[in-house]
Amino acid sequence: MPLQATPNGRAPMITVFGSINVDLTFRLPHLPVVGETVLTPTFTQAVGGKGANQAIAAARDGARVRFVGCVGPDGYGETARDALAGLNIDVSSLNTVPGTTGLAAVWIDGEGRNQIAVASGANEVLKADALAVQTIAPETFVVLQMETPASAVEAAVDYAKQRNAKIVLNLAPARPLARAVLVQVDVLVVNEHEAAILSKDLQLAHSRPVDQVAALAQALGNTVIITLGAEGAIGASGDKVWRVEALRVRAIDTTGAGDCFVGVLASELGRGAALPTAMRRAAVAGSLACTIVGAMPSFPARAQIDAALVGSSGG
Repeated sequence: MPLQATPNGRAPMITVFGSINVDLTFRLPHLPVVGETVLTPTFTQAVGGKGANQAIAAARDGARVRFVGCVGPDGYGETARDALAGLNIDVSSLNTVPGTTGLAAVWIDGEGRNQIAVASGANEVLKADALAVQTIAPETFVVLQMETPASAVEAAVDYAKQRNAKIVLNLAPARPLARAVLVQVDVLVVNEHEAAILSKDLQLAHSRPVDQVAALAQALGNTVIITLGAEGAIGASGDKVWRVEALRVRAIDTTGAGDCFVGVLASELGRGAALPTAMRRAAVAGSLACTIVGAMPSFPARAQIDAALVGSSGG
């Protein structure tokens, strides 16, 4: 399936099906060990969750985005809905359900390393039926992650595939997903840890990302991308392998950088960019996201990514 924009040049809709939380972020002098209490003067609150993060990143990069997910009938749910709507993200399929909105507690140390605990809340009741009220067409990009039930992800992939949509799956966090589902995906994005788990599940005996990405692409018959943090990303499709570099930045907080990569990747693919070009833009955006505390607040606007790309190429 070609990954290209609509014939009239207008970028297709990015439909993100996934999780949405409110993140409570604590900047700490060091990450606590078991039984330790670490004090910090204050915390920040922002919308998060891998699904919402990817939707926000795509919207800030100029894509038309709609979000399909669930929140609870509480103040956090109102905060999440307002934040997405404020970015012109279509929230008509962000449903309010009984229970609580998903919450995440994020701890960050002075070197940008983090520990995260998530209470899934309303994300656990998201079902693929929510996609049925949206127009899913061949030019639609459907973006999914694994912070909602695997059964919902599987059904959503099947629904999107039946309508010949283009499917981008971020297999994060690493959770089992049937091979029959994985082969329906157009672009599969994993980090090094997730790539190692998936390679083991598929009985592929490779330990280096460059070998894993090629083997996974061959085994699944699709495009596979492994993100490498500060080292950029590597991708493979058929017998072709690409590697792109990240920006050299001082990382303050890596929370959400991988989600930023996925959202911008989908946005750029939706505009008709070739995979290496989309990967490079996504890697640069992910790098910029590491320079500001928090996920949503750190995602760069389209102009910022453009400027960083020009600067990194010496233009």
